[in-house]
Amino acid sequence: MDKGPKQDGDAQVQEGGIFHKKHHYNVEKVHAVASQDAELDRDGTVKGHLNATEDDILEAKELAAAMSLESARVMMTKVLAIHDSDPNFPYLTLQAIKEFLSNDDIMEHPEKHERLIQEIKLEAALITNNSPYAEVRAVVDNSDNPNMPASTIRAWCIGIFFSILLASINQLFSIRQPSIRFDTNLAQLLAFPVGKAWERWMPQYEFTIPFTGKKINLNPGHFNKKEHMLIAIMATTSKALPYTNYVIWTQAMPHYFNQPYAKNYTYMFLNAFATNFIGYGLAGLTRKFIVYPSYCVWPKSLITIALNTALHDENNVEVMGPFKKIWTISRYRFFMYTVMGVFVYFWFPNYIFQALTYFSWMTWIAPNNVHLSVITGMQGGLGMFNPITTFDWNAMCHNDFDPLLLPSFTTFNTAAGMFLMGLVALAIWYTNTWNTGYLPINSNRVFDHFGKLYNVSATLDKRGMFDLEKYSKYSAPYIGATQSLAYGAFFSIYSAVITHVILYHRYEITMGFKNLIKGFRLKKNKATSEGVNEQTVEGQYMDVHNRLMAVYPEVSEWWYFGVLVISVVFGMIGIALWPTYTSPAVVLYGILLCLIFVIPIGLVVAMTGLEVTLNVLAEFIGGIIMEGNALAMNFFKTYGYVTCAHAVHFANDLKLAHYVHIPPRVTFAGQMLATLISTLICTGIMKFQMEIKDVCTTIAPMRFYCPGNNTFFTASVLWGTIGPIKVFGKDGQYKWLLLGFPGGILAVILFWGLKKRWPNSRALRQIHIVAAIAGMLDWAPYSFAYMWPNVPVAWLSWIYIRSRYLAFWSKYNFVLSASFNAGIAISGLIMLFSVQWVGIKIEWWGNTSQGCEATACTLLTLAKGQRFYPWWDSTKIPAP
Repeated sequence: MDKGPKQDGDAQVQEGGIFHKKHHYNVEKVHAVASQDAELDRDGTVKGHLNATEDDILEAKELAAAMSLESARVMMTKVLAIHDSDPNFPYLTLQAIKEFLSNDDIMEHPEKHERLIQEIKLEAALITNNSPYAEVRAVVDNSDNPNMPASTIRAWCIGIFFSILLASINQLFSIRQPSIRFDTNLAQLLAFPVGKAWERWMPQYEFTIPFTGKKINLNPGHFNKKEHMLIAIMATTSKALPYTNYVIWTQAMPHYFNQPYAKNYTYMFLNAFATNFIGYGLAGLTRKFIVYPSYCVWPKSLITIALNTALHDENNVEVMGPFKKIWTISRYRFFMYTVMGVFVYFWFPNYIFQALTYFSWMTWIAPNNVHLSVITGMQGGLGMFNPITTFDWNAMCHNDFDPLLLPSFTTFNTAAGMFLMGLVALAIWYTNTWNTGYLPINSNRVFDHFGKLYNVSATLDKRGMFDLEKYSKYSAPYIGATQSLAYGAFFSIYSAVITHVILYHRYEITMGFKNLIKGFRLKKNKATSEGVNEQTVEGQYMDVHNRLMAVYPEVSEWWYFGVLVISVVFGMIGIALWPTYTSPAVVLYGILLCLIFVIPIGLVVAMTGLEVTLNVLAEFIGGIIMEGNALAMNFFKTYGYVTCAHAVHFANDLKLAHYVHIPPRVTFAGQMLATLISTLICTGIMKFQMEIKDVCTTIAPMRFYCPGNNTFFTASVLWGTIGPIKVFGKDGQYKWLLLGFPGGILAVILFWGLKKRWPNSRALRQIHIVAAIAGMLDWAPYSFAYMWPNVPVAWLSWIYIRSRYLAFWSKYNFVLSASFNAGIAISGLIMLFSVQWVGIKIEWWGNTSQGCEATACTLLTLAKGQRFYPWWDSTKIPAP
């Protein structure tokens, strides 16, 4: 029977813990090995340098003993070339590899360097036998059973059901305020009892598929993890709504651009199909760059695998945890207990006692003190210098930021970047630069020169096109301090991510292109075990997952290229056959932008867990090229930004399949089918939604106020109709923000140079400029109060517990993250459809905000009818 932590002074479990996904070595064996390597263990090499549990070391020992010194040197040369700039790779191990490769005396007199040689061989064997990363070894099995079925009638039926369910719910409630989202892990959790029920109650009936002769059993037996992961991948694919929905809404509705032809189902389907499947085609073509390499960890995929492992792994072993307690509780029970706990607790910060979410306790001292609220306030201010800001896990994990899931260097760099920009924002606001003193310091809204929300309709003519005369009489757009700096950070990150990949990942990119070309040249692709045991390929080494996947037939690059071509044709037809006033070539222009960034962005996401989106760059370029034509800009933005985002998300799904060892062609079919289902379902439901009376208005039923559509329409007018030239051009007041482009390049080059100057600096190796700039993008509307709590959690998990109790951390860390997210999702849905749906509120001080936290304050105020002027000509422009 499973138990929680227990005190056991006589238990023969070492502090590092004895835990592995497949094996539970007996204590005598562990002590025997430990006694053989007492010298090694006393210096902490096994647990420190190799960053591995004792079971990991035991598995690697046999292979290490049979490895020659020359083969170890060849492999370590390739390991160093790939991982030298990899902040996820253990620092001490990297230093040992450098020492090994730089010392020529090792090859000539190996007997003098036995200890270092042993360590290097163990590391080489560990990489060969498993992943070089402890976080991957924690949840991903390094063995596979090719006979375990993934493509079963059960998996396809349940996968199709949840694809339809997720697409339907997410599309139907996407226009609701607040929206309702059905997430992947919730679908995976609900699919488990459905699969087990099928296993138990479905009859053992076998039938033959006509014309193929293939026999299928209605009940294929035990519901396994591969079937379950295929269902999860289909659910993940289908939950992504077509981004063209926003384009269609702004076209079709009379209070937007009022173009009724946009309600045509064929028009809607063609454009939705194109954007979805272009992303999938690009994901397949880039898998040699961002999916298959071992350094592409994809941290966010680990939570999905952790949940899958918790539900299916029946092995349970004891591990030593904090306070010298032995933990015997299984991951499944641990998951269920924490899910129930979070489910109950989330009612308090989300509904009963909302001050637990917005814990701006420092502002309670003087709610109307503008300076105190601006500096420390969570809702109306910057949320800085407040040591305790929230007790809500959901607030901390805004924008999918999870400190248990993301590597600690990602959390620290992101928080540091956000903090530094907060200080700059204070200086901008207090000096009233760009008239920001008249506006809330931390807002993502656009304002006019009266300090009111910008009325885009006041700049349009009767056709919905830009009217220069009306614009001149009304106002230029103004943005707050953090939002303006965020635009500069966006410009920085686009140049920084390209520079970062060129400087740090040239070797990997070169190998990726060689493998891609080799894939196109492949005439015949068949399953074979030949080459499965090879440890290296041209220019790199094969990790265990690549070797295990080699037994399955690969999906040809031509398949993905065909999907890409068909999607482009559909997109061009969707633009050309209707009066969109847009050239079909905009599809190609957008894809060109995506092609430039998809690999750099994919590499950054795969290694840090942070995604760089191209929305601002696509708006900026599209607005310049097609100034005055909001619809054309929207199409460019869709094919430049969204296809890249889809490609990255689909690549994450491919990594999931790669980790769980699902045959590539099964994954291909699952993603294709789920994407098609999502496209058909979302298009049909959107057409139904458009017929709802008063939809997207302030009197819409069921709260169908369309907040996302309204924001998209505003952005369409500002970037497409008014255009970025008026805002960021040579006469625009925000032109200096364009210095972000060279600034991003210089920042990356600076720290790259510092790392070259001090290559062994542990601190410099953990600095990631792209992650730091990504933290700057988190401002507006979020404050630093959302980010700061992640720092101590990341330190506790990734630094303190991981370094001292690696087996305990490996067993429970990612399961805890999965349970927190699942508990919040279930609790939130029940709250939404019960008390919140009917508008029941609890009115008391714990659910109300006061002073500047209730309504954001400004540094300067305007008298009635007074306005502020553009900074460059404030004395010459008369008041209207």
